[in-house]
Amino acid sequence: MSKPRIKLRTLTAEEEKEIRRLAKARTEPARKVQRAQLILAMLEEPRLEASKAGIQVGFGSNASGPMWVKRFNKAGLAGLGDKPRAGRPATHTETVRSQVLDLVLQKPRSLGLPFALWTVTRLQAEYEARYGLRLSAATLWRWVQAEGFNWRRQESWFHDPAQHDPEFVEKRGPSSGPT
Repeated sequence: MSKPRIKLRTLTAEEEKEIRRLAKARTEPARKVQRAQLILAMLEEPRLEASKAGIQVGFGSNASGPMWVKRFNKAGLAGLGDKPRAGRPATHTETVRSQVLDLVLQKPRSLGLPFALWTVTRLQAEYEARYGLRLSAATLWRWVQAEGFNWRRQESWFHDPAQHDPEFVEKRGPSSGPT
């Protein structure tokens, strides 16, 4: 015998408006946005099972969707938030994280910077110059990767020995460095 299907309760107009806003938000906590996307998926497709809706929005298990729908049905929008957890509280606000991600999405040259690609060190220095707050490289790395971006290694033709010009040193001329 199968478990009874979890159904989404009827939402008020205000709840539906807030769910739609949250599902697209870039400055809200990512977990809360994902939970709002779950509710929105079930709202837009009433026949969709909570477990399948959960998988559709990125939850890792079939149990997550029904759990969040039950919490929403019981507590409304407040049920989408995290309960207090043990451990150290977050060091930085979502506003700080959002500012970093906004910076990452812009091309450095469009900001008047003399380079074309972001590195963790460049991002760290630019954020500190703009906002007066120094963030650790590990924090920046984690936030950027969690958003789905990948750091890429800057490549140069000069690193490939097969492409080296055997006459490079002669063509370059005198160098100030050691020979």
